[in-house]
Amino acid sequence: MSTQITERPPAGPGGRRRGPALLAVLLAVIAVVAASVTTALMVRSNDQNAGTTTPSASPPASAPQAPSPSAPSPSAPSPSGGASTPAGPSTRPTVPVFAFQPLWPFTGVSDAMAWQEAYRSGGHQPWHLDAGQTALSFASGYLGYTEVNKVTGLSVVGRQAWVKVGYDDPNGRPRTVANLHLAKIGTGQYAPWEVVGSRDTRLTLTIPAYGATVLSPLTVGGRITGVDESLVVQIHTLSREQAVGRTGGIPAGGVNMPWRATVRFSAPAGTVLTVAVSTGGHLAGVEQFAITGVRVGG
Repeated sequence: MSTQITERPPAGPGGRRRGPALLAVLLAVIAVVAASVTTALMVRSNDQNAGTTTPSASPPASAPQAPSPSAPSPSAPSPSGGASTPAGPSTRPTVPVFAFQPLWPFTGVSDAMAWQEAYRSGGHQPWHLDAGQTALSFASGYLGYTEVNKVTGLSVVGRQAWVKVGYDDPNGRPRTVANLHLAKIGTGQYAPWEVVGSRDTRLTLTIPAYGATVLSPLTVGGRITGVDESLVVQIHTLSREQAVGRTGGIPAGGVNMPWRATVRFSAPAGTVLTVAVSTGGHLAGVEQFAITGVRVGG
């Protein structure tokens, strides 16, 4: 900044001029004012720049924070001497899920686990660990097909088994009556076998669908290959030794021909039913049978 003096200063007392001295004073005052103005401008500039973003030495609030040194580790021992339990969902044991409709001999996983405890403590009913014996007991005992007394084939794949059951014909040749599907129920080394259905060929049972919810009267049906067949349909529950529904004398035959019937039954809502259809009369009372599993609605 420059300042021009356009007139000479007036004379001081006594009529003597103080030009040089007065000029020096004026220049000093101007210098002080200029310095004050410059300082004020700098302060104002700094105040305006205070809201601009600049890199910060500290991390943003959303950045992960290191754990506090005083925070206990999840694996640190608890005051009682055991390992502390990490926070999270409950670790109480749960009953394993069974992927099939349980038909026989257990009502479900909890029932099978109860048998496992009895077996481990006293060797109770070891036949539950034998797929062949389980299948035979189901056919001859539970369904009442007493002539079915022989395992004619066995295939085990992991936790599933397909057991062919039948009898010896008058010539001593084995005859397969059904191919039963079994599955391991429960967990562990001693998981027992459970009958869950059948793999059908010449005689099929497709109505009602496997696992369906049903009411009485029940429509049943499927297909059959045979000559002069007479079908019998039975409905069983685990809570009763005798069938809770039955109808017979259903004529059928031909090559892969449909068959259908209606059967009444009596069972409480929620009950699991085993529906079985059989035919025979040529070489034995039961020469073919098929099963499915459903549940009573209501």
